[in-house]
Amino acid sequence: MSFISDILQSLFSTVGRDVAPLSTIIAVLLMVLVMATYEFLVYRFVTHRSIYNRQFHTAILVIPFFIAMIVMALQSNIVITLGTIGALAIIRFRTAIKDTTDMVYLLWSVFIGIACGCQLYESCILTSLMVTVILVILQLFGDKLMKNPFILVVNSSEDIEDELDGIIKNNTKSYRLKSRNFTSNGVDYVYELSLKEPHKLTSEIHELKKVSEFSLLEYDSNDII
Repeated sequence: MSFISDILQSLFSTVGRDVAPLSTIIAVLLMVLVMATYEFLVYRFVTHRSIYNRQFHTAILVIPFFIAMIVMALQSNIVITLGTIGALAIIRFRTAIKDTTDMVYLLWSVFIGIACGCQLYESCILTSLMVTVILVILQLFGDKLMKNPFILVVNSSEDIEDELDGIIKNNTKSYRLKSRNFTSNGVDYVYELSLKEPHKLTSEIHELKKVSEFSLLEYDSNDII
């Protein structure tokens, strides 16, 4: 029992020690403010979207402050460390993040908080600048580097699969027939395509007399543009 008592006494004797001075806390918070604002602006002006998520934008600005102070608290003594780990183990965040790009910014916010909390300012700045360069390059040249596939849906009054295959083969790099749906009104075809000139393909399909209607959609991850 004396051994356990000595351990508990040594643990609780560290409470209140090694607390960072006020000047260090203010410096950390100011650095967090600078880096979080930088990420805030990158998200606003680099990530172009048709729907702007204001709540998520606010979250990535505020989260680094809490992370930085948690890291500084964990550095103070082992009792706070164990208590914080236990508290965070109870919390469950169930907000679904639909866009994987948002995960990048969320992780960036956590990184800013941890790096500034550990006072690793140089690593925080250099990493943030490198991430910004990558995001800008992908935003400017992403369409050329990573082209999205197209989905072609054709509804015809008769079976015209051979004609469609000929037209699609002449206008695409690669294609695959995903489904054929035979109904009383005709046949529905669904193709997955890799296109250079969508307008040329649509004009040739439009000239087919047996085609009742068709749609060409660009498939982007979980969204169809």
